[in-house]
Amino acid sequence: MKDKIRIASGQGFWGDLIDAPYHQVTKGPIDYLVMDYLAEVTMSILQKQKNKNPELGYARDIPELMKRILPVCKEKNIRIITNGGGVNPLSCANAVMKVADELGIKNLKIGIVLGDNILERLNEIISSGAELKNMETGESIISVKDRLLSANVYFGAFPIVEALQKGADIVITGRTTDTGLTLAPMIYEFGWSKNDYDKLSAGTVAGHILECGAQSSGGNFLGDWKSVPNMAEIGFPIAEAFPNGDVIITKHENTGGRVSFETVAEQLLYEIGDPKSYITPDCVADFTSIKLEDLGNDQVKVFDVKGFPETEFYKVSCSYADGYSASATLTYSWPEALTKAKAADQILRKRLENLSLTFDEIRTEFIGYNACHGPLAKQLPEDDINEIMLRVAVRSQDYYSVERFGKEIAPLILTGPPSVTGFAGGRPKPSEVVAYWPALIPKSLVKPEIKIIEL
Repeated sequence: MKDKIRIASGQGFWGDLIDAPYHQVTKGPIDYLVMDYLAEVTMSILQKQKNKNPELGYARDIPELMKRILPVCKEKNIRIITNGGGVNPLSCANAVMKVADELGIKNLKIGIVLGDNILERLNEIISSGAELKNMETGESIISVKDRLLSANVYFGAFPIVEALQKGADIVITGRTTDTGLTLAPMIYEFGWSKNDYDKLSAGTVAGHILECGAQSSGGNFLGDWKSVPNMAEIGFPIAEAFPNGDVIITKHENTGGRVSFETVAEQLLYEIGDPKSYITPDCVADFTSIKLEDLGNDQVKVFDVKGFPETEFYKVSCSYADGYSASATLTYSWPEALTKAKAADQILRKRLENLSLTFDEIRTEFIGYNACHGPLAKQLPEDDINEIMLRVAVRSQDYYSVERFGKEIAPLILTGPPSVTGFAGGRPKPSEVVAYWPALIPKSLVKPEIKIIEL
């Protein structure tokens, strides 16, 4: 058993800093690089790509990234874990293997976690009595079944552990929990069991801190953000983990950003519901038990985490087609910028009404005035506002209504209030609305499958 391991966050989402993984493997010592690419909407995007081309459906940044980091990782014996396989982990692994072959890298094993994609099994699953009811409304998934775009189970850390036990240098998964990517190497290296709930929860908390990349090392920081140094070269966080469950969050020396009590504490509050019951497939972590100690020099100790047994369910992330939407913007200038923008909005709405178009929703924002805070926005004298961007968005089940909305924007320039600019890019086109359907499924109905390919 190792005395400690260093697990580095390389991506917080698909589209994060492209160079971050390379910096993590080159600027200091690490044992594992973990990269989180997936969000709920990402899965539906990847599924649509796979429907058009069966070889796609994964984060296509990965093969190009591997050209840069694989030689370094192989030399330094750094293992890579990512959920960037999306809805097609096998194709992602094959693409990475092709890169390795082109680079002349030998003795490479890639572990692939399959089984989370249940879209093709829905009839069988529903027939077994699992209605995959919406966790918010209680409605059966049958009501949207014919419009489903994706359906993926959130697996946890243990399938990744199995891949590591089989010698995988790289593990590529589909819809694995963000926290599981970090927890898995701790379980593997320290020999934690499935009922070491306090330790599993400690690893889960570490995963939660790492999952959003630099958000825990000074990025998007709501505290004294002006004091965060050199954000242009911000260092992504690293979890230095110990067998007893203690973790020190840090970053490479000579990188920008800051790891402090405040940055870590703020990330701990990100996207959680009941803090006493942070539910994952591996355990239920009690976030109220967490203790933090700022050790200085960009090091924060996380310890004394408590946890409870896992539930009998997996969460399922589904997406479905729910009509069409479009949006458009125009900018109105001083004087009376807000008055002009409000008038333009009312003119547009009246014209849409006169056309007998049908919309599920019409939403207007006055950017520069209330787009962030809505009705809570401070009431400013309208003559004090230099400019206002009017943004109008519509959503409808009727394609024609959304399309016609797009044809009503440009005419406002010459047939509405004066001092308007900012119309560019042509008429807005309808785009498909993808809606989210969260559900639970008994673990007994889904089984992960581990596949190993090697060069």
